[in-house]
Amino acid sequence: MDRTEKQELVASMHQTFEGTSLVVVTHYSGMTVTEMTDLRAKMREAGAQFQVTKNRLTRLALEGTDYEGLKDLFTGPTAMAYSDDPVAAAKTAVDFAKKNTKLIVLGGSLGNQMLDSEGIKALASLPSLDELRGKLVGLIAAPATRVATVLQAPASQLARVFGAYGEKGEAA
Repeated sequence: MDRTEKQELVASMHQTFEGTSLVVVTHYSGMTVTEMTDLRAKMREAGAQFQVTKNRLTRLALEGTDYEGLKDLFTGPTAMAYSDDPVAAAKTAVDFAKKNTKLIVLGGSLGNQMLDSEGIKALASLPSLDELRGKLVGLIAAPATRVATVLQAPASQLARVFGAYGEKGEAA
């Protein structure tokens, strides 16, 4: 890789860091190509990306971004997962690490908030953005059905009252 290619890669990675909300740093020592391919596929399904990076170039790309504090984590065989969804990359990385001990979650950053491995695991336990949207729609829809039920109830009660008065008037 010549100097211009390295500069383009650093610029591209810098742009990636500027446009993402979560970065998770991992060690992947001993993983096979099949395992890496499987992890990348799972990341794509979740709306995240997984990328093996050159540590020195990544440290250069981190300069001037919210993720600059991650520089110390980029030593050894590192890879990063990133996503716009603040939970997707963390959830996928932690789930994969539970099944495959060769992937180790080192830490990460949610914007300028640095997280250690326990922080990433806590973040992974939160519901994803799609799950939260589904719950929100459910919460919004539930009151609407309750309002319709409440609006129908007085009308039926009124009809019963009029019916009772009508029967009472016929009896008299």
